[in-house]
Amino acid sequence: MQRSAAAVTAAEQAGRRRSFAVISHPDAGKSTLTEALALHARVISEAGAVHGKAGRRGVVSDWMEMERARGISITSAALQFEYHGTVINLLDTPGHADFSEDTYRVLSAVDSAVMLLDAAKGLEPQTLKLFDVCRHRGIPVLTFVNKWDRPGREALELCDELLERIGLQPMPLTWPVGEAGHFRGVLDVADGSFVRYARTAGGATAADEQRLDAAEAAAVEGADWTRAVEEAELMAASGGEFDPARFYDASATPVLFGAAVLNFGVRHLLDLLVELAPAPEPRIDVDGNPRPLDADFSAFVFKVQTGMDPAHRDQVAFARVCSGVFERGMVVTNATTKKPFATKYVQQVFGQQRSTVDTAYPGDVIGLVNASALRVGDTLYAGRPAVRFPGLPSFAPAHFAVARPADLSRAKQFRKGVDQLASEGVVQLLKSDLRGDAAPVFAAVGPMQFEVAAHRLEHEFSSPVRLDRLPYSAVRRLADPAQRAMVDAGRRSEVVTRADGADLALFEDEMAMRILQRQHPELALEPLVAEGG
Repeated sequence: MQRSAAAVTAAEQAGRRRSFAVISHPDAGKSTLTEALALHARVISEAGAVHGKAGRRGVVSDWMEMERARGISITSAALQFEYHGTVINLLDTPGHADFSEDTYRVLSAVDSAVMLLDAAKGLEPQTLKLFDVCRHRGIPVLTFVNKWDRPGREALELCDELLERIGLQPMPLTWPVGEAGHFRGVLDVADGSFVRYARTAGGATAADEQRLDAAEAAAVEGADWTRAVEEAELMAASGGEFDPARFYDASATPVLFGAAVLNFGVRHLLDLLVELAPAPEPRIDVDGNPRPLDADFSAFVFKVQTGMDPAHRDQVAFARVCSGVFERGMVVTNATTKKPFATKYVQQVFGQQRSTVDTAYPGDVIGLVNASALRVGDTLYAGRPAVRFPGLPSFAPAHFAVARPADLSRAKQFRKGVDQLASEGVVQLLKSDLRGDAAPVFAAVGPMQFEVAAHRLEHEFSSPVRLDRLPYSAVRRLADPAQRAMVDAGRRSEVVTRADGADLALFEDEMAMRILQRQHPELALEPLVAEGG
């Protein structure tokens, strides 16, 4: 049977897409690298400054006022641009562990990841966690050792750490010439040439590159070049020779060295992503069946964000296109509610900047505007048969606070803001019978989520909030709602209800929980596992 023109287009266009996330420990340079990639693709003419530099503008992917003030990324950002005929969908993520849920959602929407390592710090706790998530999801990872322009560790030591601590075989594609802090350029392992970089003012423009053959490099760089060649050969002899199959099965990682703030090594990374990163593949639905790329349109919502355009206060749902051709104006079905959703306002996002999207293909990320009916994890589809993709995980909270409006005359705005933040997943919203609807309980993976929630309630909804921390650190699911009274009667525990109707038992600590269980052996408590993933 001959496929339709739209179906052929979907499959062919998917082959031109590369969708990846940039992930790492905080302050490893994710947002700086994101902007450097955009600079090399010539979609911006000048890079913003590194976070926190007074008097200089922030990077394009950090659009929230709070991000610019703190110099950290606290929400994911989507950027789309074209490079050498390939459409890049690049997702920058928050590195702080308090926002790990946002990062994990983004990883569900990409086909590969770029992991940044700080040349001085190597594998840090959050980096280890993210590697584990990528491995669990089978996401191929490219490693970019950043900040080689500053003093740091030995290149061989960093590569050994990848293998010894997480069992990921490093396969260097470039190798630094000059020790960390004295970066001269890189050895291109594939052809043995030397790529020498020239600094630009503040790293604001793409670094000039000069390519020399091995003889010229030896004459210019001497001992630094000899050492780089010997170390690269040692890596190849010890199992680090490049093998694409090992990258695709997530058992090994290509490694590159550079300095994102100076735009050194960034072009190598961008070229590698175009050449090597996997294109979109059929996504598995809830029944375990792959959704063909040329099937009717489908997508899933991995992020909901309000406040990107302060002038309009609109809500944007970010959706990854999984199959078919998306055309603006089409009416799709929300698999969760079974209700139709009109796609009149759809935008392509480049940081905070937007432009209207008329067509999108598998691998693309689209921003659905005025999407108050959509929630994180929703599946959208057109045509038949219906499809639904697995939901996204909800993580067990570890911090709790009662939220009340600081100004009772702003109670309506407070309620609207609370509901909005909960729908975006900024915090989990819990209902407490002890306090009533006027004082909801916020639950968070990390305490910085409370700061973000309070900041946004005050600045986006004009409703300053008072947050009273609760002394709970242990949470379990209450299997039998009839046992609520047992928990509420405890001196160091209470029951709250989640938005999905689940009853959660909160305890001051694990000891308090064990004491109550000894008093009531029949109390049925279940671990709160990540749900929906």
